[in-house]
Amino acid sequence: MAVTFLDRSHSIAPPDWSRWLIPPAALSVHLAIGQAYAWSVFKPPLEKALGLSGTLSALPFQLGIVMLGLSAAFGGTLVERNGPRWAMFVSMTCFSTGFLVSALGAFTSQYWLVVLGYGLIGGVGLGIGYISPVSTLMKWFPDRPGMATGIAIMGFGGGALIASPWSSQMLESFGSTPSGIGTSFLIHGVVYAVFMSLGVFLVRVPAEGWKPKGWDPAAAKARSMITTANVSAANAIKTPQFWCLWVVLCFNVTAGIGILEKASPMITDFFRGTSVPVGATAAAGFVALLSLTNMLGRFVWSSTSDIVGRKNIYRCYLGVGALLYLVIALAGNSSKVVFILAAMVILSFYGAGFATIPAYLKDMFGTYQVGAIHGRLLTAWSVAGVLGPLIVNAIADSQKRAGKQGPDLYTTSFYIMIALLVVGFIANELVRPVNAKYHEPESADAAREEAK
Repeated sequence: MAVTFLDRSHSIAPPDWSRWLIPPAALSVHLAIGQAYAWSVFKPPLEKALGLSGTLSALPFQLGIVMLGLSAAFGGTLVERNGPRWAMFVSMTCFSTGFLVSALGAFTSQYWLVVLGYGLIGGVGLGIGYISPVSTLMKWFPDRPGMATGIAIMGFGGGALIASPWSSQMLESFGSTPSGIGTSFLIHGVVYAVFMSLGVFLVRVPAEGWKPKGWDPAAAKARSMITTANVSAANAIKTPQFWCLWVVLCFNVTAGIGILEKASPMITDFFRGTSVPVGATAAAGFVALLSLTNMLGRFVWSSTSDIVGRKNIYRCYLGVGALLYLVIALAGNSSKVVFILAAMVILSFYGAGFATIPAYLKDMFGTYQVGAIHGRLLTAWSVAGVLGPLIVNAIADSQKRAGKQGPDLYTTSFYIMIALLVVGFIANELVRPVNAKYHEPESADAAREEAK
């Protein structure tokens, strides 16, 4: 019965099904797994309770992002084959189980269980959940793919907006002891399981041949950077376009995730010893604020890409992002307003990069197997999930050992991020339409359509 319910053939929408029910289904999953962006709230309590360094306390988050990319890459084809309902169920099971295992690790002061649960098991839930609605949304919204993926993926960015104050309140109520942290993890696992189940029951795939009323596919494909052909996932990874976009995503993510993973302790360190120090509550508020801009950027900027084009919008993400990092590095701790505003815009570009990339892939490779191609591209996120936090945490720890404090802990990291964004900008400039030799034969496309 359960297997039948999860089967793709049993999730085909009836003729009168509203496509506007699909974004809420996607949001129920993405808002939950977006809790990953609130991990920095747990870092100080874990460091204090278990005697961890900043680098070690980042390990569950880093492993979770690595597993996100790997599970998305290897599971992308399964998601395409089995459908979004199956994928959302697998995501719900793994993500919630990860919290329960982490709770056991906290209760017993066995940090390796926290890494195993949140990082390894929960990371699989992150990856499968992240890609679960992407190709489905683009099939429901072929007229506005950037907006559609932006709506859903903004949930991943906005997850911390809910989780950050919620987690902080639980840690305050239960205490920052191993027992209190374990209780917080336990509640997270149960609540997210219930919330994510809404998406499992609500999601549908469009019937064969469905298209929005009044939408003309020929007019939509008039731009030179939007293909009228299809490229398989196996062929996509052979193209220079795929690897240029891999670099673009990797370095855009590295530049943002370094701030986001360490947001709470970073703003505290940055303004420590000044006339305007930042306390724990204000730092948690900063995390929530970054989550808000991360979330809104995913919708606003990706929707804008439907108008100005994907290549132009990435010029903004990477070029302006590099300039903003330079502003932070030069301003130091002289202005809290400058630091916060620049960080907010950088995080809006960071989130927007995630939301825009599926539509960029659709433009380059067509709709056939775009979910699987997206999954493979997310290995860039796996690399960035290690690279960004490692750069920021390792340099900050090294500077602390050298007796440095304040902005000096992070200035070197910021200059490294500027360099990476410049490389990403160049990679984006190299993107061109895919060579016809990688296209699927039209007869093969027709045969697949008949077999669906």
